[in-house]
Amino acid sequence: MGMVVGMTPLSSLRLPDGFTDVFTSRLVEVDGLRLHAVTGGDGPPLLLISGWPQTWYAWREMMPALAREHTVVAVDSRGAGLSDKPDGGYDAGTLAADLVALMSALGHDRFDVVGHDIGMWTGYALAADHPERVGRLAVVDAIIPGLTPAPPFFSPAPVTQRFWHFAFNRLPDLNEELVRGRERLFFGYQFATKAATPTTIPEHAVDVYVDAIVADPRGLRASFSYYRALDDTIAQNEQRRKTRLTLPVLAIGGARYSGAMVAETMRLAADDVTEVVIDDCGHYAAEEQPARFTEALEDFLATKPAAVVLNG
Repeated sequence: MGMVVGMTPLSSLRLPDGFTDVFTSRLVEVDGLRLHAVTGGDGPPLLLISGWPQTWYAWREMMPALAREHTVVAVDSRGAGLSDKPDGGYDAGTLAADLVALMSALGHDRFDVVGHDIGMWTGYALAADHPERVGRLAVVDAIIPGLTPAPPFFSPAPVTQRFWHFAFNRLPDLNEELVRGRERLFFGYQFATKAATPTTIPEHAVDVYVDAIVADPRGLRASFSYYRALDDTIAQNEQRRKTRLTLPVLAIGGARYSGAMVAETMRLAADDVTEVVIDDCGHYAAEEQPARFTEALEDFLATKPAAVVLNG
């Protein structure tokens, strides 16, 4: 069983006014793994899962508004931020099991989930593998390996520019050799090219993400581990897709990045998909358009489920 084992300071980070009055940073031990989460607010529990190469900090602009209606849990998954970075366990099924254990340790039996980027892979695994735990699922600006059809090997240049990092990140060790010492160049490029403009994600935020990876000697390897585990994740998703999701799904895309592809992906797996495409937004909706993302998410979470009609 999990237990809260300590607190960590938020004071070193640039955060919205009043943030630390509402939110607490904590380390929670689950099955021998320490996970870091920032929690606060009141109401039904809402789990926020960030993407690569980010941490819980990606949600900072949305969290104060969400905390008015929800108990918010923004997590660093295994391998990210202040969470432990073991050698293995980076497939979506294990990452999802980690977060089920985390939510149990925090006292949340049933919860809603928002997953961005690789957090969308984990969100799908949570809903598919633990349907009794997840009420609603929102996914943001990604596709799902093993569910989304793979692009052809020789794709047009814009497609290659979007997906080249999948192959690079899966290399067994050359990527660490090339990136170590140049982390700001490599990771900074992700934010500069995937957001609506090269400066949409502010320098100070990029620094938070890069520093989190550089500060831990296991950080760089762990950041590639989600991609190195893709053979396992893909095999899992080929099984998961055999059972369609029945829970409500919100699929959000940035008009200047994944757009409608997010909903197209989720319709391959789920029956009840609401599509939202946010204008003037690239890959990082929680930071690029936090107010509009929050509004779409709140609308989705507040919708009453359709009445069940029983055939007499």
